[in-house]
Amino acid sequence: EVRTSRDGERRIPLEDLYVLPGDTPEKETALEMGDLITAVYLPPPVAGRQLYRKVRDRASYAFALVSVAAIVDVTDGTISRADLAFGGLAPMPWGHKAVEEALVGKEVSDDVFDRAADALLDDAKGQGGNDFKIPLARRTLKAVLQDATR
Repeated sequence: EVRTSRDGERRIPLEDLYVLPGDTPEKETALEMGDLITAVYLPPPVAGRQLYRKVRDRASYAFALVSVAAIVDVTDGTISRADLAFGGLAPMPWGHKAVEEALVGKEVSDDVFDRAADALLDDAKGQGGNDFKIPLARRTLKAVLQDATR
C-alpha cells in the first residue's frame, strides 16, 4: 500500500513494484516522487519448507552475489509446490516460472535439481566481471533445493 501526494492511497502488487531498466535505467520501482510505502500485505503462510540463502563476498557486505528464497513442499517424495525467487541475478528480485515447472510433480533427485538450474540459467549471459555468478547461481539453487527437500 502506497500513500501518494496526488491520489491518496494505491496498492501495487509486488510483481509490479520493481521495473526493468528499459528506457529509464535510473528508475528501479513503480514508485513516483513523494510516494511512501505505508503497508505490506502478506498472504497466509503456505505448506512447505521455507528457506533463504544469501551468498556474498564477506559477512560485512550487505549485497548478495546470489540469493535464493524458496518455499518447497514435498509429498511422498514428489515436489508438490515450489515457489522460488532469486536475488543478485537481475536488477530486481527475479522469479522464473520455468524453474518451478521443472520441479513440481517430479520426484526429489539431483537430476531434477540440475534440470531446474538449467531452466533458470538457459539464457544467462555474463558480462565478463560477473561470469562467476552463473555457476554460483547453479550451486546455490541446488543447495537450497537439497535442504528444502530433506
